[in-house]
Parts: sequence; C-alpha cells; structure tokens
Amino acid sequence: MASWNAIAATTRAVLGLLEDACPRERFATPLQFLAVHATRLAGTDPLPDGFSLLLWRVNVNQSRRNLPNRSTPAGQRFKPSLPVDLHYLLMPAAASVETQQRLLGWGLRLLEDHPVLGAGLLNRYLNEPEVFGPDETVELVADPLPLNDHLNLWDKLKPQMPTAMSFVARMVLIDSERDLQEHPPVRSREFQMAKGAA
Repeated sequence: MASWNAIAATTRAVLGLLEDACPRERFATPLQFLAVHATRLAGTDPLPDGFSLLLWRVNVNQSRRNLPNRSTPAGQRFKPSLPVDLHYLLMPAAASVETQQRLLGWGLRLLEDHPVLGAGLLNRYLNEPEVFGPDETVELVADPLPLNDHLNLWDKLKPQMPTAMSFVARMVLIDSERDLQEHPPVRSREFQMAKGAA
C-alpha cells in the first residue's frame, strides 16, 4: 500500500504522464513540466511555456473515511490507511494565446483519456522505492471550482490569474506504519496475598 510519499508520487506521475505523451512537434516552443508553489503564481514572473501543476487543496475523502485495519501477508496489522483527495490546478502557459489554448485542449483530452493511474505509472517518476502497492490506483476526476473558490483564487492571484483546469486525484491512500500488536486472550488470573502487620 502507499507510503507517506504518495502525494509527491501522484504529483510527479501526473506531470510525467503529460511530459511523456506530449506531441512536442505540434507546438512551436520548448515546453517545461513543473510542479509549482502558490507563491510562484503571486509573483511577477510569468510561468514558463508548458504545464505547471499546483496542488492547492488536500482533504480527507469522507466517502471511505472508516477503512478497516490494514493487514500484510505476513500477518502484521496496522492502523487504517488515510484516504485523501488531492485538488490540482493544471495551468498551460505559452507566449502565444493560440499555443496556450492548444496546450489546454490537449491536456484536457489527455487527462480524460487516462482517468485511472495504475501503480506502474505512480511509481515510475519518484526516486523512491515502490510507493504504491501493485494493486493500487488513483482516480483522476474533473473538478470544476465552485464560484466562491474561483473568486478567492482570483483575489489572491490577480493580476495574473492563469488559465487553468482543475481536477482531483481521488482516494490516495496513505498507510500507517504503526503496528497494532495483538496479545493472546487472558486465560487465567493470579492473585497474590500480602501479609498484614501483626
């Protein structure tokens, strides 16, 4: 199951998917694929041509909040995994408006064509041992921003609110490393008697 590196591995997998699949010959500019902090958007430097990915919100997935304890094939038991949803803004950028919009259309189509990221893809791009188990997946879902969130972002990022598409990576499971030790049931009790003062 996924270690605490799962968030970083998911971010790198989305960027890696875009970078590997990008038809660079169709765009007239060298492209970069970067994970960015929100502070980068609040500055005056424009984003480089290509795609920038911002993880702007994380929440616990409430639909599967009460997962059972996790067990290994060796019989170890651990506290339940923590299911989180990762909310991203994917921002295409280019000096040319036409190129930016072409990038946007291509990126939207690519993510729609790959709604589930398997463990092979999720483990490919982060320089760590296997972060996700072989049967784990992460679902990518389009997630239009509610108007209030959009206006709050606009207020914080103006005057350069980038064109962006929002999506969520659902059910990223972060496993506990806390072993639940089980003790055998009590079968007998022993009482000791203390001698009182004479």
